[in-house]
Amino acid sequence: MTLSRVPPAWLEPLASALQSSERTEQVVSIRPGVGGRAAAVLVLISIGDGGPEILFVERAATLRTHAGQIAFPGGAADLDDVDLVETALREADEEVGVERSGVQVLGMLPPAHVAVSGFDVTAVVGWWAEPSAVHTIDPREVASAHLVPVAELTDPANRAVACHPSGYLGPAFEVQGHLIWGLTAHLLDGVLDLAGWQRPWDTTRRVEIPARYLTSRPRTDTGGPDAH
Repeated sequence: MTLSRVPPAWLEPLASALQSSERTEQVVSIRPGVGGRAAAVLVLISIGDGGPEILFVERAATLRTHAGQIAFPGGAADLDDVDLVETALREADEEVGVERSGVQVLGMLPPAHVAVSGFDVTAVVGWWAEPSAVHTIDPREVASAHLVPVAELTDPANRAVACHPSGYLGPAFEVQGHLIWGLTAHLLDGVLDLAGWQRPWDTTRRVEIPARYLTSRPRTDTGGPDAH
């Protein structure tokens, strides 16, 4: 089957919204970049049997920070990276084998700051025009890769507000036995908004963050919205 490199019509609202600085800046307004160390993640959208899907990775449980958490593939910028698009694509390749040539970049969000790590993280949003098989490259970093249907992410039964012991509150998604929270959930929530894919859900529903996700909280963490 020959796949078109042209993004499908259902991605046009997202591609258009990503060109609006007013709309994209709103996504990161709660934690705007502060000039920290540069990093990038790839929000990679593909099409599956049940409609649009988004790629996530499960971080290894042995990592020093963010152990076991569900995240977008990504990491710190290297000196050899031409730009942050290159960073996001390189990291996705190194972590789970995403072939860069199969990804068409739709746009980027402004950097979002993560106080716990000191990074300013830029989300690169891409259309998986020519999907490649994904698998764990280094189990010391990534435990598994998951393509999650957007319909599952936006199911009101899977939406909640995450409650951190420090008092932090933020968007959360309960999917496939995991809780997506913190920066990943903020960026995901913003992309869903930009795409027009959100569905009404009970914003009063609260869920506690499982203890297995809290192993990297530093003693100096103030618990503010920038901290996770």
